[in-house]
Amino acid sequence: PGGAAMYAGLQELGVANGEDLKETLTNCTEPLKAIEQFQTENGVLLPSLQSALPFLDLHGTPRLEFHQSVFDELREKLLERVSAIALEGKVEERYKKLEDLLEKSFSLVKMPSIQPVVMCVMKHLPKVPEKKLKLVMADKDLYKACAVEVKRQIWQDNQALFGDEVSPLLKQYILEKENILFSNDISVLHNFFTPSPKTRRQGEVVQKLTQMIGKNVKLYDMVLQFLRTLFLRTRNVHYCTLRAELLMSLHDLDISEICTVDPCHKFTWCLDACIREKFVDNKRARELQGFLDGVKKGQEQVLGDLSMILCDPFAINTLALSTIRHLQDLVGQDTLPRESPDLLLLLRMLSLGQGAWDMIDSQVFKEPKMEAELITKFLPMLMSFVVDDHMFTVDQKLPSEEKGPIPYPSTIPEAFTKFLQENRIACEIGLYYFLHITKLRNKNAFLRLLPALVETFSDLAFSDIFLHLLTGNLTLLGDEFALEEFCTSLFDGFFLTVCSRKENVHRHVLRLLLHLHHKVSPTKLESLQKALEPTKQSGEAVKELYNQLTEKLELRKPSPAEVTETPSMELPLPTVPTPASR
Repeated sequence: PGGAAMYAGLQELGVANGEDLKETLTNCTEPLKAIEQFQTENGVLLPSLQSALPFLDLHGTPRLEFHQSVFDELREKLLERVSAIALEGKVEERYKKLEDLLEKSFSLVKMPSIQPVVMCVMKHLPKVPEKKLKLVMADKDLYKACAVEVKRQIWQDNQALFGDEVSPLLKQYILEKENILFSNDISVLHNFFTPSPKTRRQGEVVQKLTQMIGKNVKLYDMVLQFLRTLFLRTRNVHYCTLRAELLMSLHDLDISEICTVDPCHKFTWCLDACIREKFVDNKRARELQGFLDGVKKGQEQVLGDLSMILCDPFAINTLALSTIRHLQDLVGQDTLPRESPDLLLLLRMLSLGQGAWDMIDSQVFKEPKMEAELITKFLPMLMSFVVDDHMFTVDQKLPSEEKGPIPYPSTIPEAFTKFLQENRIACEIGLYYFLHITKLRNKNAFLRLLPALVETFSDLAFSDIFLHLLTGNLTLLGDEFALEEFCTSLFDGFFLTVCSRKENVHRHVLRLLLHLHHKVSPTKLESLQKALEPTKQSGEAVKELYNQLTEKLELRKPSPAEVTETPSMELPLPTVPTPASR
């Protein structure tokens, strides 16, 4: 079969092949003469060459080697010529030449030595004849060998085939995101949100998809449709990130054919700049508001796409960080949240992003209604926590009089807990405020607000992104892990309440302990080790992390030699107690 492939298609062109030679030799009386005749008829027909060939024979150069080198040289020249034809003369003429060439050479497409030429011709044709595309598509090896320019022409009319190509890339993308969230490197300086948008767009999956799409609007639309469908099916917000990254990757390459027809392009471009700065400044806020206000009647469907762009965790992170910064500024300015248009715009965008799934699912394209109480009650409550911190700090610095220092407020209003349970936007902002105080090493505020996180809207406090950020920020409170009260609040009061039913939380706690176990008291560590032991139902990741932790703790234990006393000599010597510190 390998031999047959070598000569595939030659017969159709009336060119003798190995099979013909075999037949000639089988049916002849003088084989040597037959071979000579075959060589003369099928050799390079150059009169001047005939006298030079014996000269090569004298040097022991096999004819095969000579013909092969001539063939390779000619093939290179032909490939160069095809690429040149694709650029010269009038458009219709050049494509006519290439189509003629394809017609003549296509029968040799399965011949390995000629295949590159046929593929090159097809690559330069903006529209390969339908019949040829079908033949390529039907043959696995041909399909694999053809250039992406040809595959695009096949894909655009075969959504299922394109889906098969894209699907493994999308799986890989989600896996990469999850690997970052569960990474064993816990750091406050380098986390999930550290890489800039431009850096993220250089990722393998985004680059491959960008190349597969090229300038083809139809393929771009197909990918967006896949992303929408998968987002609906799984609620996985990383698909929203990919939606934005893909558009901005095409923007980086100036692919105007696609950017000008995607109604989200300018909005995404502006938001991308905010994500880069991790802050929405006033100028960009006005711009973003202009896009939202500019959605015309009859075009509301664009809100579905905009909401998906805003649901990207990198967008939510930027909007939430900007909201916390605005609230702090408002405290300093004695201004209420409802009096700040910038803050209201941030809430509007957060609300649109958080409502993406419902909007795409229901196909009702209108902005979600903002609850007045979020602005009139919840945000002022958060601001009062900021004020409590300021007052406590100031009070600590004042000379204490007879009355003694004011204790830090330990309770939280019931309404705050209720907001975190029932209002998605309030919950998101509340969690970011909690991350903010953790980053400031504000242990008092941390312990005060932690109980409110046990029950949150849709269990947001146990989502991977929040726990990834929280574990990173907790490294700043490392010294507190030596205190029983702190550990009991954090582990028993928060993490362990759901560990048994939420595998992801189990993983995050183990990640945290792998990083900070040396700060925790031995007795607490022992009870945590028991509580975190994997069950039969636990996944491989949990078991692996638990084993790593057990190994680290084994290394920490003093060796038996250090613990047991030195055996006494014959004479009973008074026993000396070993120092407890050892």
